[in-house]
Amino acid sequence: MKALLATVTLSLLIASTTFAGNWPGWRGPTSNGVAEGSGYPVSWGSDKNILWEVDFPGVSGSTPVIWGDDLFLTTTSEGKNRVLCLNKNTGKKKWETDFGTERAGKHKKGSGSSPSPATDDQFVFAYFKSGDLACLNKEGKILWQKNLQKEYGEDTLWWDLGTSPVLTNKLVVIACMQSDNSYLVAFDKATGKEVWKQDRNLDAPEEANQSYSTPVVVNQDGKELIYVLGADHVTAHDAGSGKELWRAGGLNPTQHKYFRSISSPVVSDGFLIAPYARGGSVTGIELGGKGDVTKSHVAWTNEAKGDFSDVPTPAAINGRFYICADKGEVLCFDVKTGKKIWGDRLPRSRHKFSASPILADGHIYVTREDGTTFVLDQGDQFKVVSENPLEGFALATPVFSDGKIYLKMTDKLYCIGKK
Repeated sequence: MKALLATVTLSLLIASTTFAGNWPGWRGPTSNGVAEGSGYPVSWGSDKNILWEVDFPGVSGSTPVIWGDDLFLTTTSEGKNRVLCLNKNTGKKKWETDFGTERAGKHKKGSGSSPSPATDDQFVFAYFKSGDLACLNKEGKILWQKNLQKEYGEDTLWWDLGTSPVLTNKLVVIACMQSDNSYLVAFDKATGKEVWKQDRNLDAPEEANQSYSTPVVVNQDGKELIYVLGADHVTAHDAGSGKELWRAGGLNPTQHKYFRSISSPVVSDGFLIAPYARGGSVTGIELGGKGDVTKSHVAWTNEAKGDFSDVPTPAAINGRFYICADKGEVLCFDVKTGKKIWGDRLPRSRHKFSASPILADGHIYVTREDGTTFVLDQGDQFKVVSENPLEGFALATPVFSDGKIYLKMTDKLYCIGKK
């Protein structure tokens, strides 16, 4: 009987903690800010649950990615763009590879390496403000590289390049949305050959043409689609050809000149959630249709005076989406109706939030720029579980893998796990 009870207890323990390891892009394995697995710590500090920490050169705002035991991050050093590979279990450096010439950041939060890398079971893709894009193998060898600005025209963004590469089954895709000559371009992962290039010049005024957001790749009814937010519109594209399938406008009805977009879209439960207007609005668009679907598929729009997210991208799961606003409001909404379920403000601080929220094991993780991460409950009311300060300046989004949290500052990386 004791043996049976022990077996049952062990089974319950195993069932209560499940690990999932790969984090292929900055918004996680499903591109909606949701971590797989469970057993992640909810409290830590400089002397608690820190498994390791490492410094790295340069100043970097990008989010790391993970495949297997490899963690990849980008930075700049000695005037070069740099990709680093660390063992995710020990923090030990496995290799580093430099390519291209660094182009320094303009903004105090900017750098030459704000775009996050992307990875799959074979390749690592890194993209930098300089326009340099490279494909590396898992040993750090460059398989191909090119400079998009030399091939397709100079960067005309007013601030620092922020969009990250995204991956389909066969392609790596980059979005360039700026004052003129905006486009999406897709390259064969293995060879770097251009497969398609789709112009995306929309009727938006001045800076509103510019976007720092990252597209979302979704497998919908067995077909890969790419959704893009910027220039006062959301557009949907066939991933194989780049062809525009539909567009939804109306995100800037007053034609405000300076509604550049930073926060990226999130897709969940048949809807696309589009933050816009510098944190002034969030719109729900039902997926599907053809051509201009503004009147037929825009389901709801909520407006606020900057209380929604300008920089952080929402996270979504199980019919709800969660916003962490730049000034610390955390809000929960119904995906299909836009109805607010709950919301309140975290402790006031002069520091803002740039990292995007992550949903993991029934909790919401939001990291403030001063390195403090708040953990909240995902339930039916605003409830803060813990407040966890660490030293550093945090712009990157936390990464979750195998029961551990990887929190990257602009010059340091922490691995957080239960001891």
